[in-house]
Amino acid sequence: MAATLPSDYDGLRSPLLLAAARKPATEKLCIDEMLQKHCGEFGRWQLKHFILTSLAWALEAFHTMVMIFADREPDWTCVAGAACDGAGGLCGLPAESWEWVGGPSGSTVSDWGLICGDKFKVGLVQAVFFAGCMIGAGIFGHLSDSSLGRKGSLRVVCALNAIFGCLTALSPNYWIYVLLRLLTGFSTGGVGLCAFVLATEPIGPTKRGTAGMSTFYFFSGGIAFLSAIAYIFQTWRYLYIASSIPSFLYIILVLPFVTESPRWYLVRGRVSEAMKIMSTIASSNGKHLPDASVVYYGLSLNVVNLETNLYMNVVLNSVAEMPAFTITAVLLDRFGRKPLTVGTMWFSGLFCLIGSLVRNVGVWKVVRMVCGVLGIFGMAGTYNLLFIYTAELFPTVVRNAALGCTTQASQMGAILAPFVVVLGGWMPFAVFAACGIVGGMFAFYLPETLNKPLYDTFSGLEAGLA
Repeated sequence: MAATLPSDYDGLRSPLLLAAARKPATEKLCIDEMLQKHCGEFGRWQLKHFILTSLAWALEAFHTMVMIFADREPDWTCVAGAACDGAGGLCGLPAESWEWVGGPSGSTVSDWGLICGDKFKVGLVQAVFFAGCMIGAGIFGHLSDSSLGRKGSLRVVCALNAIFGCLTALSPNYWIYVLLRLLTGFSTGGVGLCAFVLATEPIGPTKRGTAGMSTFYFFSGGIAFLSAIAYIFQTWRYLYIASSIPSFLYIILVLPFVTESPRWYLVRGRVSEAMKIMSTIASSNGKHLPDASVVYYGLSLNVVNLETNLYMNVVLNSVAEMPAFTITAVLLDRFGRKPLTVGTMWFSGLFCLIGSLVRNVGVWKVVRMVCGVLGIFGMAGTYNLLFIYTAELFPTVVRNAALGCTTQASQMGAILAPFVVVLGGWMPFAVFAACGIVGGMFAFYLPETLNKPLYDTFSGLEAGLA
């Protein structure tokens, strides 16, 4: 291949498109430049593609957050005429003296008696689910960069989610339930990262940051919609089926209208398919690519414990994250990725640190609660920002694998967080503060990617970010 490259090949911007259209010098265009000059950075095509692809985030929310309702501890009441004093809780009462409100089918807790000495099993199944997410993120991150592609991987993980979710509803006992939640976590781990990359890769460089941050509205919206589903289906088995069917519908009704990433086609050497997509983007946006003076050439290295109503509480928590998404999206292209990463992590770490120093008594309870809310607010911005930052820091050949590693790290945090929380007192706040502050310090070593193109290979990345 080296002998066929033109003499002005620089290892960084090998062109996808050479337009000789009545010019003495050949014009070399990479995908980002094609989007800016000919196709449109975020037109009608990208908007449709972005919405259809990002709907998968709502499916991830369904399969992740269904445990809030399926594994909840329902209300209980004393049996009429029985000697029952509920002041000390369930564990000190005879089994025949109380019953679950609505019967035992409301949740896994009431169905299998996951209370008292078995209460740890509720946290165990949740930790197992996130362990599955961590494994799946790594595997599907690699597969989406290689043989399956972004769209193919998204189709597979949605199908597996639907199958495992429905099978979970048929679990005959707790341990089968744990196994199926592990498998569901395995497939769920690939949904968000595949959807994110597929949604953002066809978007131009100046619009990519804001669009990337906006994908997380679909996750929060999915949580709110799940609350409505759970309100209708208040038995855990029916709930699992109801929250899994949308994954089947997504495959049948939505995915046929989603296009594979042109950047993935390029790194796989399928240039003609990539150019067809770019031409479609241009025509759909009311623009056009240069005509048959156009010659296609090689790979482009530069495309490179509120005690309120559970359902309402979940809705409010999902909505509470949205201001962080909005503020981060607004500031993202003004201040850049690196300062915002450092700033949000330190913002969260600072308020967690204050929370660790405040006693949980009297009026200080309110102060501590505010510190917790602000800490979550800052970290919500960081979490969402890191998706777009990671996608821009790594080239196309390993972009999804890198996002998989990012997701794995977040799932490890989800696994360890319950163990940190049970430490009680000032310790959880202190641990979270240390993570935020130290993480912000490490972020200083990252390069800025604002207005940088998406690179395809490590050689192009090294030269471009040098």
